[in-house]
Amino acid sequence: MALAEIRRVEGKAVYLPGDDIDTDRIIPARYLKVVTFDGLGEALFYDERFDASGRPKPHPLNDPRHQGASLLVVGANFGCGSSREHAPQAIYRAGFRALIGESFAEIFFGNATTLSMPCVQVGREDLTKLAQRLEEDPDLRVLLDLEAMEVRLPGWSFPVRMPEMARQALVSGHWDPIADLLEAGELLEAFDARLPKPERRL
Repeated sequence: MALAEIRRVEGKAVYLPGDDIDTDRIIPARYLKVVTFDGLGEALFYDERFDASGRPKPHPLNDPRHQGASLLVVGANFGCGSSREHAPQAIYRAGFRALIGESFAEIFFGNATTLSMPCVQVGREDLTKLAQRLEEDPDLRVLLDLEAMEVRLPGWSFPVRMPEMARQALVSGHWDPIADLLEAGELLEAFDARLPKPERRL
């Protein structure tokens, strides 16, 4: 089955300040006891966004100016800590479709890629400037172009980077290895038929 080719992601963006934001903060451990990932978006950064009574706290994701954002801008080593897949799942189910940051934890990056959610790296200077632009104009439209490997916004663009294998997987629509295996079912069966079969012993 053909998957969507992820070549561009465009929309509003929200900056989440801080380095070394780990998966425990992204999705608290009590939300891991789920059968499906449905509804995880509501738990994204829950303990940082709400108090013990469920009242909203000051947080970029609670700011009405950033509602509907589809790009998340982050600092260095984002997604470190545990390898829980729930972290990128929560981000994706909250409506985000790409992350722009200084760097990402390796396992988080891999889990995000298999959700079709690109994580691109940017230099600190450009990251700081982007954060300032978003603060000045929260409605700014940001375009991430994975073919040109750059981010564009009115009057400015800057280069981004990501491992080429991940980029190719996204732009070609082969970001889910399980889907690739299912699509190659007949080829796998044909290959299996050519393999020598062990002798059966009574």
